[in-house]
Formats: sequence, structure tokens, C-alpha cells
Amino acid sequence: MTRPTVLIVEDEREIADLVQFHLQRAGFDASIAHRGKAALEFIRKTPPDVVVLDLMLPDLDGLEICRRIRASDEHRRIGVIMVTAKGDEADVVAGIELGADDYLSKPFSPRVLVARVKSVLRRSADAKPAAPRRIDLAGGRLGVDPERHVTTIDGKPVELTLTEFGMLHFLALRPGFVRTRDQIITAVHGRNVVLSSRTVDVHMTALRRKMGELGALIETVRGVGYRFAEGDAASVE
Repeated sequence: MTRPTVLIVEDEREIADLVQFHLQRAGFDASIAHRGKAALEFIRKTPPDVVVLDLMLPDLDGLEICRRIRASDEHRRIGVIMVTAKGDEADVVAGIELGADDYLSKPFSPRVLVARVKSVLRRSADAKPAAPRRIDLAGGRLGVDPERHVTTIDGKPVELTLTEFGMLHFLALRPGFVRTRDQIITAVHGRNVVLSSRTVDVHMTALRRKMGELGALIETVRGVGYRFAEGDAASVE
């Protein structure tokens, strides 16, 4: 059976070697690129299943690499886990908006990294087509089409990641009903996926930004989770 492949993009050699060791011990085929341009060339020639991507690189930064991966029809399904030492929410949000699947802040536990890589792989393997039912909300301004995996606002398509679309669809199915973060994770990724509540909040922030003024329809219920604003009843076809 072919082992899942992981590309580690990290310019600090000791960290890259440590991550490679733990991934290989966990059963992955792990390779290393110490520069952004070298990583893109590796991806072009031998696309991995997952990229563990440091944001701070000496040539191309991680955000630009993530942008190029997601812009490629051939490579956009590659899992991307960002690694940042900044602890800056703006960097995390920017990465999620570009399509990163998850993130870790340095320093991190190798066991946690392995769990996150497995989670991203499981997410891709378990992804199933949603029921072919279009949902219209906000007086018809917002459309969610699970069959085609398309979201529109005022008739114009909105580019969402797989996670963002799943969250929006789950909330839009029952406007006014509060969904906990755990319920959202389970609905979008399944029961066995390890995601923190903080990751849900970051994805939700990115989703709201992409929705513009309609992002306000996704309400935060403090201490509980999120809901789609009541009064914007769904029209399901």
C-alpha cells in the first residue's frame, strides 16, 4: 500500500529534520524543501498529499506558496498546514482565506503535528458530495448550492474553501438554530477529526470576510457557537 506523502517546507534544518523523523515514524513518506521556490518545483514534479508549510521563508513566503497551490487546478486539493512563529492572528486569517486547511504555532508538539496531518488526509478521504439541494437566504441574495459546491452573493460566485463552504451550508440549513463548535466540526469533517475551537473561529472569521456585509448574518453566540440569523428563512429547492 502506498504511503501518504508529506512535503515539509521549513528553512530551519533542525526543525525540518525533527518533523521529518516523526512523520516517517508515523508511516508517512516525508520530504523536505528549505526554500519556497524549491518547494514549488517539488510540488510541480511530485505533488504530495499534504504540505507542512512554514510562513517565514527566505525567498517566497508561505502565504505566496499557499496562494499558488490553490490557484492551480492540478494542485488545489493538496492539504496545506501552515506553521507560524509569529502568533499573529492576521497571518493565520490570511492563510485560511487563501485556502490553508489548518495551522500550528511554534513551538508545537510533534505528536500534534502528526495528528493534524492525519486529520487533513482523513478529511480529503471522507469528503462526500452533499445532497443536491440549493438554499437561498437573505431575500435571495445568498445562494448555497451543495451539488455544484457553489456560493453566490447577488448572483456573483464567492470563492470559499471546502471548510468554509461546509460551515456555511451547515448553518444555512437551520437559520436561528445555534450550532456548537463541536457540532460544526463534526458536520463538516466527521467525528474523528481533531480541530480546536480556535481553528473554527479563524475559519468563521475568514468566511464572514468573504461574505462582505452578509457576513453579519452569521451570529456569534457567546460561549456556545454560531447561528445563521433568524428571519432569513431558507428556501430549499
